[in-house]
Amino acid sequence: MKKSRERYEEWLANPCFDQSMKEELLAIRGDEAQIRDRFYKDLEFGTGGLRGVMGAGTNRMNFYMVRKATQGLANYILSRKEEEKGVAIAFDSRRMSPEFAKEAALCLNANGIKTWCFETLRPTPELSFAVRKLGCIAGIVITASHNPPEYNGYKVYWEDGGQITPPKDAGIIHEVNLITDYGAAKTMTLEEAQAAGLYRTIGAEIDDAYIEELKKLVLHPDIIKEEAGNLKIVYTPLHGAGNLPVRRILKELGFTQVYVVPEQEQPDGEFPTVSYPNPEDAKAFTLALKLAKEKDADVVLATDPDSDRLGIYVKDEKTGDYISFTGNMSGMLIAEYRLSQLKAAGQLPTNGALVKTIVTTNMANALAAVYGVELIEVLTGFKYIGEQIKWFEEKKDRQYVFGLEESYGCLIGTYARDKDAVSAVMALCEAAAYCKHLGITLWDQMLAMYRKYGFYREGLYTITLKGMEGAAQIQAVMDRLRTAPPEVLGGIQVLAVRDYQKGIRTDRNTGETMPVGLPSSNVLYFELGNDSWCCARPSGTEPKLKFYIGVRGDSLDEADLLLERITEDLVAFGG
Repeated sequence: MKKSRERYEEWLANPCFDQSMKEELLAIRGDEAQIRDRFYKDLEFGTGGLRGVMGAGTNRMNFYMVRKATQGLANYILSRKEEEKGVAIAFDSRRMSPEFAKEAALCLNANGIKTWCFETLRPTPELSFAVRKLGCIAGIVITASHNPPEYNGYKVYWEDGGQITPPKDAGIIHEVNLITDYGAAKTMTLEEAQAAGLYRTIGAEIDDAYIEELKKLVLHPDIIKEEAGNLKIVYTPLHGAGNLPVRRILKELGFTQVYVVPEQEQPDGEFPTVSYPNPEDAKAFTLALKLAKEKDADVVLATDPDSDRLGIYVKDEKTGDYISFTGNMSGMLIAEYRLSQLKAAGQLPTNGALVKTIVTTNMANALAAVYGVELIEVLTGFKYIGEQIKWFEEKKDRQYVFGLEESYGCLIGTYARDKDAVSAVMALCEAAAYCKHLGITLWDQMLAMYRKYGFYREGLYTITLKGMEGAAQIQAVMDRLRTAPPEVLGGIQVLAVRDYQKGIRTDRNTGETMPVGLPSSNVLYFELGNDSWCCARPSGTEPKLKFYIGVRGDSLDEADLLLERITEDLVAFGG
């Protein structure tokens, strides 16, 4: 591979690159660290697409990376002779999202592939829905989800509405990697594309169809009608795509006490009121909690910029405090509500399946057992949950009832194949109305679930290591964990180790091995006693090594103490 400085000089000399890119590069001519970081590798087109810091360079998100990725996708579609179906394209509120979306569309158009482009920003799950509704072969959404403002990304979906999975992901990646000349990516003008009937705009018709699909999933419209005026809801879209669809679905269901954080209502890719637009981050709720206290709200909701993740706070009536719910907790609340009500109505399928990722709470296993549905585990990433739905429909052996991942994402129906914060808001508010009907709060309900299933608590310990050196350090920690796994974590014995890269589960007491039954991935999972666990996984979208932790205690205090002890051991280990 060429050295960073050599690639840098090539970009400056190449007439393919525009002057603004070159000026940005000339400004760092004497900064070897910057040059190295921008050019030590190509921004990797991974199994979900691209994500990175915006700017000039091969390790940055820019027009040329978008064109290269899109040309690779176009070549793959053309090789399958499926160009007639076309591609749907959406984007969120980030800087350059509309421009990157247009660039992707014009590249596809120049290859003779028609596109349907949303006129303004839309939630990622609506793109998933649109792919299915329009009968497209693929979909693209320009988003970096919850990443900081300097990031943007590019995700690819296939005709089932799910993100690309094996073997299609490998096929598309292969086509992208074959493109070494940035000038080889085709493009055309918008006027040419429109005149040829290749560039088409979509809007309200898909919005209306999407909202109608969500309404079909409501279980108790009568109770919503009864309690909608009594439930006070504070909501923030965090300057993202959720504002209009979330407010619309709540209004059309009858909720009248909905207060939107004014400072965070309008789309803004700079995210001026929050440095990290992630509903997992407590700081993202600062303004929403202030408004909640003014309005005496029952629930406080936040969606991320592309509106596929939902974070919540719930008021404890006994103390007046607002309690933060993890994605595991809110997901379990929705799952308990939906499964209990479907069972009470005699509508819970006998071949029902609940799908979760391997790093999601084990309370899901206990809940599935109580309701008699099959629990299926998949690798981290909601695309694997979407893939299961596709297989259920193809094989006709199971019916999907719910899917969730710990990172604040769930899906209550099969209209889309990605996590959906808009439908999660709807389901959560319906559950809150039902609890209000019973004279309890969502926090009361969560405590009841702990008593019913066990005091499951989860945590996340993250190390951020940027750049080429950081990537090497992350891999070194994984290698050390793989070759010499800990015997005890937090005072709990490690009973077994699942190495998803090798595809083997090893019993630490007997030495016996067995297949893990999932695709290869650089993930290590440590099974601990008392239904506790720890999982190490490098992030696929950020320069981070993540340690997911799950415990089960006899009380919340005991569970929290176990989390603390396991985290301390991970820090001491060198993670």
